[in-house]
Formats: sequence, C-alpha cells, structure tokens
Amino acid sequence: MRPIDLAREHGLSAQAIRNYDDAGVLPPAERSDIGHRRYTPLHAQALRAFLALRGGHGHQQALEIMRAVNRGDTESAYRLIDAAHVALQAERDTRAEVAAALDSLSSAPAPVRGRPLTVGELARRLGVHPATLRTWEAEGILHPDRDRATGYREYGPDCVRDAEIARQLRRGGYPLHQVARFVESLREAGGADALSTFLDSWRDRLAARSRNLLAGAAQLDAYLVLL
Repeated sequence: MRPIDLAREHGLSAQAIRNYDDAGVLPPAERSDIGHRRYTPLHAQALRAFLALRGGHGHQQALEIMRAVNRGDTESAYRLIDAAHVALQAERDTRAEVAAALDSLSSAPAPVRGRPLTVGELARRLGVHPATLRTWEAEGILHPDRDRATGYREYGPDCVRDAEIARQLRRGGYPLHQVARFVESLREAGGADALSTFLDSWRDRLAARSRNLLAGAAQLDAYLVLL
C-alpha cells in the first residue's frame, strides 16, 4: 500500500502518513527500488491504533505508546496506559468528592454586605476559633486580603461565603483537603448553581474519556496481535 492508501481511510493526507511514519507511529516500512514506502495491513492497523489512542491519551502520549511498542518495549507502553487510567480514576474520585460536598450543603450561605470582616468578627460569626480560620487559610480554603496600612487580614464577601461553606462541610465530617477541593471548584465554576452544571459536564467528559481509552486499547490490542 502507498501512503495515500492508508490516508484515505481516515481522511488524512499522504504527507500526514509520512510524518507519522517518521515520528515512529508506524513500524519500519520497506522501500521500493526508487525509494517509495510500501505499507502493509500491519501499518494500517498501527495507524488505527495511534489515532484511537490519541482520543484518550492525547497526541504526545499516544505517540510515546506507539514508539515503545514499535521498538519492542511493550512494558513501557503498558506503564503509560496504566498511568492514564490511574490519573482518570483520581479525577473521577475528585469529582465524586466535590459532588458529594455540594449535596451535603444544607443551604447556600446568604451574601454578606458591607465592609470586610476582621478575623475576630468572622470567627464569632461562624462560632470557631480565629486559629481555625488561619488553618483554613494555610490549607488554601480561604484567601483573605490584607489591610495595606496594618497588614491585618480582611475577609470580604466571597471569603466569608467560603468560610461558611467550610464550616458546614467540616461539621459534616469532611477532611480539610476535600473542603479545599470543593471550595476551589466552587470558585472556578462561579457559584453553586454553576458548579452543579459543571459537575454534570465533568461527568460526561470523564465518561467520554473512559470510552476513548477503551477504544484505543482495543485497536492497540489488535495491532499487538499482528506483531
């Protein structure tokens, strides 16, 4: 087969096939007397495997997997694949923690108006010791501003909201690292309602990546059978 024969199946150009060949996606190909590359069904399956792997692993990692397989180092290829699944599981666990924390909130904190609160005022509002607020700050849960003149901490509306959420979650038994993850996700999403929508789309993205990893594994397995 010629480069264009491999390319047509995927809507690629012949030059793209040559580039993938040079990058190590394909196993070594024979050359004709005048230097043209000659491909076989083995090369066609290698290309299918790479393109499928790319959907779940991304371009660079898919490239590294194929390079490892083509040089006979399947152990390295398996390690890369395993690492992707471990990372996906960790992300899935994080999403589950954030979703559970959102469900556990009894109510959204009422917005705070007026001047920022001092550490003592916020501590009294929450019924906690000021040292607790400093611990939450050290864990990344709170990010108070500082008064330019005195250097004292100032807790504005967003910071008070985060502190009240942290108090609810801590009373529910959540460890500090999970509270920090939830509050950070809440900030990035822009509020509880937006976070709920974000969690739905996050779940869909995780499911799609799981399917892509499975599809890539199936095509790679078909390639390994041919080697």
